[in-house]
Amino acid sequence: MNIAFFLLPKQEVVTVTQEATLRQTLEKMEHHRYTAVPIIDHEGGYAGTVTEGDLLWFMKNRPGITFETANRVGLSEVPLRLNHRSVRIDSNMEDLISLAKVQNFVPVVDDMERFIGIVRRSEIIDYCQTIMQGAAAVEA
Repeated sequence: MNIAFFLLPKQEVVTVTQEATLRQTLEKMEHHRYTAVPIIDHEGGYAGTVTEGDLLWFMKNRPGITFETANRVGLSEVPLRLNHRSVRIDSNMEDLISLAKVQNFVPVVDDMERFIGIVRRSEIIDYCQTIMQGAAAVEA
């Protein structure tokens, strides 16, 4: 199945840029109640995913940072603990399923590596459930 069917387009995805500050990132994640968001580079490419854990560990290891001073710290200074991989738009469902085991969402890029959206884990699970129910109906 074509993964474009499951794609949430970038216009509907909450993202941060590499130029964002730690405070901007925290506020955006809090406002939308997300635990992870994609990072977009200055050319529109997928640069990684920042998680709450990345931000918390960074702040824990830098005790001088407060919420008030977080606007002086660039997101680019925060090390990302996990390598959230992206897929190309022409990838197959098997690629998505293997990544969804360890990622809440799978970023999708075009053939020029520009970020075009995400596929949520819940969409992938729904797809798998539909396939399983279809197989069960055939067996019955």
